[in-house]
Amino acid sequence: MTTDHPTGGHGPQHDCIFCRIAAGEIPAHVIHEDDQLKAFLDIHPIRPGHVLIIPKAHYDYYESLPAQLAAAIVHLGQRLGRAMKAAYGVERVAFLFTGTDVAHVHAHVVPMHEKTDITSPVYIEQQGLSFRLAPRADDAGLRETVELLNEHLSHAPAAK
Repeated sequence: MTTDHPTGGHGPQHDCIFCRIAAGEIPAHVIHEDDQLKAFLDIHPIRPGHVLIIPKAHYDYYESLPAQLAAAIVHLGQRLGRAMKAAYGVERVAFLFTGTDVAHVHAHVVPMHEKTDITSPVYIEQQGLSFRLAPRADDAGLRETVELLNEHLSHAPAAK
């Protein structure tokens, strides 16, 4: 059952894993949490430090987000990006909205060690490749990553 949320989204959906993470029903390695957003480590990271940012209110896809909430996600992504650059010594950090696995708006913030860390199959010469889920990160490593990113996040100023 879904209920209308005061911000225009929907209240928690019991079958939505991100709603359950937002509500604290499912544990996560949290990097940031406020009234609107929760940011936590992806347990199948593309690279160490791969963070997901979700709104606590349920919205299926990014185009249905209110502009203020979308801006809050982008601003948090910018802060995380600066923290990742400092923590991992990378030149670039990827930020993208996808909706392929879970129909609850989520942004990925990924420190890019290689230009192919985030790419489209149209750039791949060998067609017909199959893809697998990235390996599950171990919890001890995820806890270390939370500490590392939080240390650098505390020094990353908010966007102006």
